Amino acid sequence: MRCSGKGTATITATTAGVSGSAAITVSQAVATVEVSPQSQTLTAIGATQQFIAVARDAMGSTLQDVTFLWVSSDQTVAIVDIAGLATAVSPGETVITAAARGVPGHAALVVEIEMFVAVAMGEGHTCGLTASGSAFCWGLNSWGELGDGTTTRRTTPVAVSGGLSFTAVSAGTFSHTCGLTASGSAYCWGRNSWGQLGDGTTTRRTTPVAVSGGLSFTTVSAGAGHTCGVTASGSAFCWGSNVFGQLGDGTTTDRTTPVAVLGGLSFTTVSVGAKYICGLTASGSAYCWGQNSSGQLGDGTTTHRTTPVAVLGGLGFTTVSAGDFHTCGVTASGSTYCWGWNYYGELGDGTTTDRATPVAVLGGLSFTAVSVGRLHTCGLTASGTAYCWGGNATGPLGDGTMVDRMTPVPVSGGLGFTTLGLGGFHTCGVTAGGIAYCWGYNATGQLGDGTTSNSYIPVRVLFP
Repeated sequence: MRCSGKGTATITATTAGVSGSAAITVSQAVATVEVSPQSQTLTAIGATQQFIAVARDAMGSTLQDVTFLWVSSDQTVAIVDIAGLATAVSPGETVITAAARGVPGHAALVVEIEMFVAVAMGEGHTCGLTASGSAFCWGLNSWGELGDGTTTRRTTPVAVSGGLSFTAVSAGTFSHTCGLTASGSAYCWGRNSWGQLGDGTTTRRTTPVAVSGGLSFTTVSAGAGHTCGVTASGSAFCWGSNVFGQLGDGTTTDRTTPVAVLGGLSFTTVSVGAKYICGLTASGSAYCWGQNSSGQLGDGTTTHRTTPVAVLGGLGFTTVSAGDFHTCGVTASGSTYCWGWNYYGELGDGTTTDRATPVAVLGGLSFTAVSVGRLHTCGLTASGTAYCWGGNATGPLGDGTMVDRMTPVPVSGGLGFTTLGLGGFHTCGVTAGGIAYCWGYNATGQLGDGTTSNSYIPVRVLFP
């Protein structure tokens, strides 16, 4: 029998009066498969693209009733279902292939998203900064701290309004946020009950407003009702609540615009805690001022200070982080020291004893950075491994438990981070690929995963 074209034929064989039949299907050969669109770019994780495949014979005629096998060459970038619907998974490039009767057709798919370079956390909200300078925030928004012009709570990131490009963002404990532009201009938004936005008023703002005074800052840090910044000359200025002298101007008077920190010190950076501040000089000396009820100023006392005092011990730090009631710093050798409140083991020295001067964090780990929250602390190694210690009732240590730790434990999941940030009861980090992960308390959506469920291990922030 000779066949041409396509169709179904029945073959019958007869012998000794007995017949048997079989049906065969003849299919036309596929010469080419075309996939459209030939190339496509997706700009959001979870975004989809419907690809269409067409099979043709040697004469160029479209073949009907052809089944295609769809494949993505890199399923970490995008996946594709049996109908050709591709879904973006992570940044990168992949090839979408549709094959019919052994003949493939291809299309290029690129996943490009805005990458986070840093995160900053308050008590109930989180903000992230992208490589392009755009700020996004999520979580609690009762005072407009997300900066999107509303007071609507968000469980995934929303863009800060105003079109400003920032080089840094900082989220305060009491529902305000500040950002710094490339020119050094500081802008703040959210709660303003004590003048912490620095615009000369105590009016809540749901979008960024400029800090008054015309100062140009190299760094800005937001705390619980107050904010501080450092100028290029090393002068520190603060504004907002001053009940414990945390503005460093020698008084306990609230200020709605920046005032200079007294003492004549030149700082490279400041870290604003709940009701106190610590700063570093170019030589690595640490100075703190404000509330000192738990020894968080590190001067060997529990006396509040309205101007900077030196942290005792003679240590030189490369970075310092102030929390609610405890402080930590990293030396040039990578050794980490902490001081202040230690009820949950947040100082990492294996005890729950408060310390008014620095004590070494146990474990022999070398950290490049340390970040302090309300009841917990986290450090980052040169390899990008994150370790945390302290209070863990809501899971901010990220080790999959709710067990408090008095010495560092690794964050679960094997992720490598370039930066970490700590909030009141939650933690976030950014990977080298610009993806943000958060873990811990999530009642107001501050983890950014679209839920309000706590997580004891890192979960991906749903962005963009």
